[in-house]
Amino acid sequence: MEDSVAVTILILFVHFLLLNYPSSSLPLCSDSRAPHIPKRPLVFCPYNGSVCCDSAKDLQLQKQFHEMNISDPGCATLVKSTLCSRCDQFSAQLFKVESGPQAVPVLCSSTLLRNSSLSNKAPSSFCSTVWDACQNVSILNSPFAPSLQGRGEAPVDSSPSKLNKLWQSKSVFCDAFGGSSDNKSICFNGEQVSLEKTETVLPPMGMCLEKIGNGSYLNMVAHPDGSNSAFFSDQSGKIWLATIPEQSSGATLGLDMSRPFMDLSDRVFSDSSFGMMGMAFHPNFAQNGRFFASFNCDKVKTPGCSGRCACNTDVDCDPSKIGSSNAAQPCRYHKVIAEFTANGTSGYSASPIEVRRVFTLGLPFAFNHAGQILFGPADGYLYVMMGDGGKGGDPYYFSQNKKSLLGKILRLDIDNLPSADEIGDLGLWGNYSVPQDNPSSEDKDLQPEIWALGLRNPWRCSFDSERSLYFVCADTGQDHYEEVDIITKGGNYGWSVFEGPFPYNPHQSPANSTNPIFPVLGYNHSDVNDNEGSAAISGGYFYRSLTDPCMFGSYLYADLYGSAIWAAAESPANSGNFTSAMIPFSCAHDSPIHCSSIPGNSLPALGYIYSFGEDNRKDIFILASSGVYRVVRPSHCNYTCSKENVTAIILQTPSSGNQLTNFHWMLFLSLSFLGFLLSTESYILIERL
Repeated sequence: MEDSVAVTILILFVHFLLLNYPSSSLPLCSDSRAPHIPKRPLVFCPYNGSVCCDSAKDLQLQKQFHEMNISDPGCATLVKSTLCSRCDQFSAQLFKVESGPQAVPVLCSSTLLRNSSLSNKAPSSFCSTVWDACQNVSILNSPFAPSLQGRGEAPVDSSPSKLNKLWQSKSVFCDAFGGSSDNKSICFNGEQVSLEKTETVLPPMGMCLEKIGNGSYLNMVAHPDGSNSAFFSDQSGKIWLATIPEQSSGATLGLDMSRPFMDLSDRVFSDSSFGMMGMAFHPNFAQNGRFFASFNCDKVKTPGCSGRCACNTDVDCDPSKIGSSNAAQPCRYHKVIAEFTANGTSGYSASPIEVRRVFTLGLPFAFNHAGQILFGPADGYLYVMMGDGGKGGDPYYFSQNKKSLLGKILRLDIDNLPSADEIGDLGLWGNYSVPQDNPSSEDKDLQPEIWALGLRNPWRCSFDSERSLYFVCADTGQDHYEEVDIITKGGNYGWSVFEGPFPYNPHQSPANSTNPIFPVLGYNHSDVNDNEGSAAISGGYFYRSLTDPCMFGSYLYADLYGSAIWAAAESPANSGNFTSAMIPFSCAHDSPIHCSSIPGNSLPALGYIYSFGEDNRKDIFILASSGVYRVVRPSHCNYTCSKENVTAIILQTPSSGNQLTNFHWMLFLSLSFLGFLLSTESYILIERL
């Protein structure tokens, strides 16, 4: 009897892991841009809905197909569909953009497992179908040439070729162009990729928090070495290295306020809208000790605080005519990104002496300059969030001006540094280079640093730790609406022509020329408080911890006022379509630090929610004015989660030197769990390994 119960529990546990382990899919084009609705229907490639081709690309594919001169109708139909897959809204995944572009999409082979959320109606062995139909057919400029395997270049050999002349056998051909057998891949089956309908995802019953620290911080970054340590920084410019306590240990955040990791408060100008706004640690920090701080300085009070003003002739702005802001002249305050280094690789302290000044920009106004920085997990480049400058309604149109860096997300290469002459010749704002695949490579009107535009004041962005293509930013609204956007290459998010999905200043720029990407989530100010409205959105993370399995996969975000937190579920999975619910939250009965309550309300008195954090175990933290809070198991607050009992093994993230993925650890521990259950008569829930 015990054996059957154990097997049942294991099956439920593994079933949960397999269903919830995410794929890397996202509607995204092979040029890393978002799909769009074409102005005119495609003629050669009749794809429906959002696509990755315009009329010019459609015509180019048609020309490429006709030049192949394929005599066999069956083979020709298959090759045409393969070429047209470049227009599919999932072409980035079909052509494996993250691992390098390919000449043809990943073809479904007979060994490929059906993806749980993405499917095609055609037979699964499309690779075999192509071989059978085309093996004896001559194709000019064949995209299936061995020299093009795993490459995105166009064929250079114009002689006719047959598959059975290029490849030894069907199995060798499908090994080269077929899909892998893991459930993180999607493949091409000859038809447009479609999304399977999934069951309605219910919002979690509630979020349980424990208070582990009393300090007030703006930023939290997990230590890149994979340990249970994290860096915290405050607005004044101090950074601390803290130890994260084990859950249910009763311990608090291991942080000594008297011994900061680094103190920049002597050069950081800190005020209501100014201060140290971000920090980022190089992906190889454990080896090279490099890290970066984003802060504001006052050129009147701080030597070395100087640079070009963002209001200049290049953007049709005259600093002498815009007036003072916050009792200060334009560009008195600057945004600075500086590089520092830790003293040794242990990372317990750092010198406040700058290694180099990476970026400096004078701010025309005293508000809305964002300031977060983070490294892209897939490309290793530094992403910089920039607000629109701060004047209500963006009257100088900085966000839509392609020559201004305000209201943008920048993408910088800080590993390949230019010479002083190159900085001047390229008109750069500091000591960095520009990645060659930035949007300016296709849009010459854009400043080379720009990755995305049309934002007002992005306040907290994050990459999904399980899907690096999901780059999500919350953007603070003006009068009515707070929004969450999925950021893509060259994306225009509408401000200030639009505030969220609503027209704000349609006369600023014609809507059809802006071509905005509307938010995937958001809320009206009146949704939070009918009398006062909301303060501002604070973006969070996709929840990837197994601590609260009912929260797994949800995107969390909150309002600054601290009384509203949302969990958003994506349905169908990997579609970019979200539904959101405001969720109740409370403090755990065994919280290490007592949580006070809002007078007349059962909600914990968080104060202002400044930001979210994520540690190396993927647990989520809320950084509030009243302290540091961590999401814990829902049962600690008497919330019901049916999945909690079968996911009570909470994984400790492997160290950076361990190459096993979380998925492998889950399967390994599942089998270990089976052995444990079969060998004992008592069923003990293991909280930590």
